[in-house]
Amino acid sequence: MSDKTLFEKIIAREIPADIVFEDDQCIAFRDINPQAPMHILVCPKKPMPMLSDATPADNALLGHLLVTSATIAASQGYGDAFRVAINNGAAVGQSVFHLHLHVLGGRRFSWPPG
Repeated sequence: MSDKTLFEKIIAREIPADIVFEDDQCIAFRDINPQAPMHILVCPKKPMPMLSDATPADNALLGHLLVTSATIAASQGYGDAFRVAINNGAAVGQSVFHLHLHVLGGRRFSWPPG
């Protein structure tokens, strides 16, 4: 059996996190190294290393993660201006291999990102 990821340990309550939302499909918590005044990670409870590992069977879950991200941004006071980012792979900055959405707000963002 492989080791649990950091996010699986948070989901299992084996390590603490500042949780802002949870339901039967996902959990959301504040990033410990925030890149904006609001920086919340939304993670599915289903283990999935990267977005590229998703299949059509995951369509409803992926939609739920996006809608939940918008709900969280609104609950934090950023409903009209926030960014959602997903890193897919180490080459683009993914460091925890459990799919997660970064929900960021509260500062200006440039384009292109990165």
